Amino acid sequence: MPHPIMLSLILLVLTTSDVLADQNERAFDINFYLSLRMQAESVHPSNQQAMSSYRGLRDAYSRVGFNAEYRFDTENRLFAQLEIPYDAAKSRFRDSYDQGSVGRSNAERIRVGIVGLDSAWGTVTLGQLWMPYYNAITLPVDQFSTFYSGFATYSTFRVKETVAYQSPDIGGWQFGGSYSTRHGNIRSPSRIDDRRIQAVASYQLNDTLFAVGMDDRGNAAGFRDRIYGASLTHTIGQWDLALKYELTDTNNPASFYGNNRRAVNIFTSYQHGKNRYKLMLARVESYGETVVHAGVDHQFNEALTLFIEFYQEQETAALTGKRKGLDGFDAATRGGRIIAAGFRYDFSF
Repeated sequence: MPHPIMLSLILLVLTTSDVLADQNERAFDINFYLSLRMQAESVHPSNQQAMSSYRGLRDAYSRVGFNAEYRFDTENRLFAQLEIPYDAAKSRFRDSYDQGSVGRSNAERIRVGIVGLDSAWGTVTLGQLWMPYYNAITLPVDQFSTFYSGFATYSTFRVKETVAYQSPDIGGWQFGGSYSTRHGNIRSPSRIDDRRIQAVASYQLNDTLFAVGMDDRGNAAGFRDRIYGASLTHTIGQWDLALKYELTDTNNPASFYGNNRRAVNIFTSYQHGKNRYKLMLARVESYGETVVHAGVDHQFNEALTLFIEFYQEQETAALTGKRKGLDGFDAATRGGRIIAAGFRYDFSF
């Protein structure tokens, strides 16, 4: 039986294609894309007894997909996206991190699968999508190119069976939120057995953006399990600066992170010609502890980006066994350091 999201996307494309027979063809647009991302890495865990050092290849979140839209006028449009993960290191259509054997029998088969409506009243999106909390709070410091990007947070990136709303710009203010079903939440990387609710607000003033957010992860046993976050982004010419702060709030004794845990990130980047230099310093209690992440991206041409990065964590968060992703997570590794170099090739038609 087809996946519900894939079925919705197929129906949307077929419906809008029929409409084109009688209406302006320019109202409908579809774009297919491929992003191939691969790295060679040298990994050195702190606890060699738990995991030995190794060198090898790892996928850095390659994906293939399409975007489609039907535009009614300048303000109103229907849109859809389907994005499939591809583990280039193992030549398999699956996510290189969430491979699926931990707590589930199937690997992650879809990164993004959405349908939505964009209008003067805001944007409504349904499916497996990038979460409002991630976009507002985590994304400003999640700017690296290797597999090890995006770990210095307590929240998650995408959740299945989610409906989200993003308001239009109202004098610099924007508001958003989402609701994820219990079934969708437990089948996502967070593995939480309850519904999930998020709320965010942001304010843009010239080159400065401030955002606050809440991620209520739910708990089927009735415990409180929330994350509160804030971010600040500022641009000065070729310089970018971003700050992130998160605080856990839970009375669940089985919580992975615990109560009153803090994550503080400082990220900066500088664009010089075709090179972008990046540095992040973070303190993520109970998940990585002290983290240092630095790297350089070189824009070789419009499609090809080359990168090299250094990553170090005090306790285990991102560092996993060779090409195993989440399956290779072992807190006994006690952190370590990584040097990785690779490329990203983007193609669309």
